[in-house]
Amino acid sequence: MRVAVVGATGAVGTIMLKLLERRSFPATEIVPFASARSAGKPLGTLVVQPLREDTVGGFDLALFSAGGATSREWAPRFAEAGALVVDNSSAWRMDDDVPLVVSEVNPDALDRIGKGIVANPNCTTMAVMLPAKALHDAFGLRAMVCTSFQAAGGAGQKGMDELAAQVDPVRGHDLVNDGARAAGAVQASVHAKTLAFNVVPWLGQDAGGGYSDEEMKLLNESRKILAIPGLEVAPTCVRVPVMVGHSIEVRATFERPVSVDEAMEAMRAFPNLELDDVPTPLEWAGRDEVCVGRVRADLFDERSLNFFVVGDNLLKGAALNTVQIAELLHQRGLVGARVA
Repeated sequence: MRVAVVGATGAVGTIMLKLLERRSFPATEIVPFASARSAGKPLGTLVVQPLREDTVGGFDLALFSAGGATSREWAPRFAEAGALVVDNSSAWRMDDDVPLVVSEVNPDALDRIGKGIVANPNCTTMAVMLPAKALHDAFGLRAMVCTSFQAAGGAGQKGMDELAAQVDPVRGHDLVNDGARAAGAVQASVHAKTLAFNVVPWLGQDAGGGYSDEEMKLLNESRKILAIPGLEVAPTCVRVPVMVGHSIEVRATFERPVSVDEAMEAMRAFPNLELDDVPTPLEWAGRDEVCVGRVRADLFDERSLNFFVVGDNLLKGAALNTVQIAELLHQRGLVGARVA
């Protein structure tokens, strides 16, 4: 089984390679791909290959984390050459012929791979989907209000680098009495505004109506993954000065009255979902599981529940789910069929 990893030198691609090794994925050969400027560079015992017509053939699986433009151009080429593609960008998520999969939530969607491509959800949506599915099965989910607190690492390595570079210049100013001067000590290019010692209530591109595309992903992807076309989602996405780990406060509303004890029992039984009284992104960075805490009955509605979700956006939010999908494709006997 030959596996291509496209975008192998990026933050997520690097983790994909490590996970394939750590989880003993049964590949006979793993080939890293990246931009032309990285071609020929060693990655451990592997050598980075360029994306060209003569290099993309003969693969059983291609795991992509190279951005939407690269995925739109090259994912179909790998698929046409016989590979099953698992793509981590937003390029294919809402395509009706492409399943959008969270491995623990809707694995049966893999039975309908029309274009030979499987999409990985947005990292914020991903974290919410595990508790949402557990609670939907128990109480019938109808609506969510989701406010995210997203790490700098959601913008990749450059997002983390910009935050780290801002800390000392901003800290050198009066953060109490002259915050505007402190914020102006640096020029933000990755994040919408200065992120160090700050929170920025905007990330992504303008999607109209005052919402960003990051917020609309929470609505549209949740509906597709959970197969609830009418699910109501009120999203607000905020960037916070955390390196890795997205957090989301969720107010979920159901068809039936919900009790905290029954909700905790449903989530405790769900795979790769952990419970913690006060989960924080720092403590859960580097862990495979999604964690839920602050589970509270709503103050006004017996059919609503409030809870706080934390997940490593580079692991379960991206690289890990990609590898888990690859494992499911192998377990279901789907890998290799296209090459044959």
